[in-house]
Amino acid sequence: MFVYGRKAQYHETDQMGVIHHASYVKWMEEARVAFLDALGCGYEEIERQGVVVPVIEIAVSYKKPVRFAESFEVGVRVARYNGRILELGYTIRNRTQGTLCTVASSKHCFLKDGRMVSPKTELPALHAVLTRLSEEEKEDAQ
Repeated sequence: MFVYGRKAQYHETDQMGVIHHASYVKWMEEARVAFLDALGCGYEEIERQGVVVPVIEIAVSYKKPVRFAESFEVGVRVARYNGRILELGYTIRNRTQGTLCTVASSKHCFLKDGRMVSPKTELPALHAVLTRLSEEEKEDAQ
C-alpha cells in the first residue's frame, strides 16, 4: 500500500470545526496522483500519450472526523484491475490520534479521443504495474 501524508488545513474545515466531507475526496485525488507518480506512470505521462483517466464511481464511508491541524495519511492500493477498469481502495488514518477515519474507493476508466481504451495497448508500462499490484491484492485477500 502506498501512503501519502499531509496535515489538515484551516480552509478545509466546515462550520462545525471538522474537515468538510468534500475535502476527503480531494485528499484521495492528491494521494492517487502521488501513487501513480511513485509507480513511474504519473498523470502527466499518461496525458502526454493522449489518455485521460476519469473517475466513473466513488464511494466514501466516514468513520471519524479529521480536525484542523491534525496530521493524517491516505493509504492507496489497487483493489481491482481488469485491464479496462481500475478500482483503487483508500484508507484515511489520523496520525495525531491513530484512528481510522475513512474507507473509500474510486473506479476509473481510460479514454483516448473520448473512447474507452485498453492500457495494455496504450499504456503498457502502467498496465504491467497495475496487473502485478492487482494480482498481489488478490493473493493478500486469500
